[in-house]
Amino acid sequence: MSTLAIRAAKLADPADCQLLLQLTDAYARDAMGGGEGLSEHARQQLPAALAQHPGLFALIAELDGQPAGHALCVLGFSSFYAAPVCNLHDLSVLPTARGLGLGRALMQAVEAAALARGCAKVTLEVRADNHVGRSLYQGEGFAQSGLGGTPYLMMEKRITGV
Repeated sequence: MSTLAIRAAKLADPADCQLLLQLTDAYARDAMGGGEGLSEHARQQLPAALAQHPGLFALIAELDGQPAGHALCVLGFSSFYAAPVCNLHDLSVLPTARGLGLGRALMQAVEAAALARGCAKVTLEVRADNHVGRSLYQGEGFAQSGLGGTPYLMMEKRITGV
């Protein structure tokens, strides 16, 4: 039987930041992560950027002592709750470790870490065609965001060339 451990990444440790880079790139190479991997710019900048961002925390899932997935979270703030919120920005499980409950374990660890930080809620984004992810998130109690019965739409505007 395999042993699963989830630990907080040490963002001041270059080795953990490099590991997060590798896990994020593996996620980006997956169809649900865009299928192309990280850009050269992102691969060069991500480890240092992880270490420098003040509102970031990450969790690393290890299966039998080997990296198998990660969760990357960014703290924000909700004026409606007058409390911090946790945005689950990336969640990944390597293909070789899928189907073993790592995604669910990571989700539960994110929730515990968010509660420990005083967060009122956890938010995330998911592709409409990511049926596995949506099933996981719904199974963990997530529902489409909205206010007054009207669902939110995610929008973005790129402001840099990277």
